[in-house]
Amino acid sequence: MPRRLLPLLLAVVSALPATAGEPALARYAYAQIHMAMRVRLVVYAPRREVAEQACEAAFERVKALDATLSDYRANSELSRLNASAGGAAVRVSDDLWRVLLKSDQMWRQSRGAFDASVGPVVALWRAARRSGVLPTAEARARALACVGWQHVQLDPAARTARLELAGMKLDLGGIAKGFIGDEAVAVLRANGCASCLFEAGGDIVLGDPPPGKVGWVVGFENGRDLELSNCGVAASGDTMQYVIVGGVRYSHVVDPRTGIGLTSRVATNVIAVEGAVSDGLSTAASVMGTAAGQKLIDSWPGAWGWMRVLSDPPLPQPRPRRFGDRGLL
Repeated sequence: MPRRLLPLLLAVVSALPATAGEPALARYAYAQIHMAMRVRLVVYAPRREVAEQACEAAFERVKALDATLSDYRANSELSRLNASAGGAAVRVSDDLWRVLLKSDQMWRQSRGAFDASVGPVVALWRAARRSGVLPTAEARARALACVGWQHVQLDPAARTARLELAGMKLDLGGIAKGFIGDEAVAVLRANGCASCLFEAGGDIVLGDPPPGKVGWVVGFENGRDLELSNCGVAASGDTMQYVIVGGVRYSHVVDPRTGIGLTSRVATNVIAVEGAVSDGLSTAASVMGTAAGQKLIDSWPGAWGWMRVLSDPPLPQPRPRRFGDRGLL
């Protein structure tokens, strides 16, 4: 493998004892920057070369999906779809189509609490987080006029998407990381590393357990530790990303129905059979609030989780962004 393609090796631990007829497996961990964040892969493999080949392929898949699903990249497929808003239907790739279908399902099940057309109001709150100044009511009204998943037309036969309203902008940030994690784990499996872990921005997708273990040990902010495998794990809240204006703490999670960052101080944790589901459900449930959000989580096949209202006072500065803070052991 060319040296320029080698991912950053974070850790290698001693090989585990092999069972009869099976090679000993060692733990390897790598990280690269994708999606403007640190993406971490942990795998168990019989040799370093196997781990490197598998992780390099997974990172390439992450890179390709970021180029498809990012709303930050002007040349991404999603940005090109956004640029067509108000015009004709656009044929989309299989990857974008699958995320749009999952977003549609999440919108319907959450009764609009999850809405991937929230891009115009998200842009306002990104600016508010940088400036510390809330968007005006007029600005929010203009942005909200361009929001509404009911204005997204999906044609399964032609595999096309049409954004009916000029100025619409899809933002897949509430579901894309989980989907990308699912795809990365699938690549790791296909390359001989079924015991694997993906982590990016707090979203986790797990493959098979480490050799000889029941599952990967994942710790949560309420002090709860769980052994998990073959699932996605996601959390939503304002402990990491928020803005405080006039003594009010506004989350980076925006309610697509009001155009305002959440102020409910709700922390949501979701575990599901797919990373895309755990990612999307944690966002939707947070917007809905504890009672309705918990009901949504409980009703989703293959998902479970819990919600609580945070009682700690607002922090003047964000906490350090470390893996330990996210509870990944």
